[in-house]
Amino acid sequence: MTTPLAIHRETVRPEWIDYNGHMNVAYYLLAFDHATDAVLDRFGIGKGYVAAENRSVFVVDAHLTYAREVTEGAPLRFDSLVLGADAKRLHLFHEMRHGEEGWLAATAEFMLLHVDLATRKTCPFSPEVAAALAGQAAAHAAGPWPPQAGRAVARLNPDQSDRGRA
Repeated sequence: MTTPLAIHRETVRPEWIDYNGHMNVAYYLLAFDHATDAVLDRFGIGKGYVAAENRSVFVVDAHLTYAREVTEGAPLRFDSLVLGADAKRLHLFHEMRHGEEGWLAATAEFMLLHVDLATRKTCPFSPEVAAALAGQAAAHAAGPWPPQAGRAVARLNPDQSDRGRA
């Protein structure tokens, strides 16, 4: 199915609000981490897997974009895509949307590595997990590539900045 995985929802908590009256940047990452945990659980490589197999996945690269602020009590819905997977890596993308109105609030893109916790070195996923991840990645590849995916923070061009302008 090309449909994103819609397996995580939560609500903006009061303690996540900063002095600007909206969700603080740190809590966007936390909420996306919760969505990542839901995806990992879906593929059997979440918290229970860590306890049973002494293996896990570590985030090695992350990129967040912000489209619209969210405030205390806002319901959130996360739509997740498996953009790619190979023997040791998992490339995830999440959209954070308002849970009732559907507008895009933020996105997150993560690259994760599968790690043996005893050696702290990468190791291959089991054949079953690798097949499930590859299948989901192939299904999601049939849909459009998210425009925020693969982006980087742009370098400031001094000629285009507002520095020195009144």
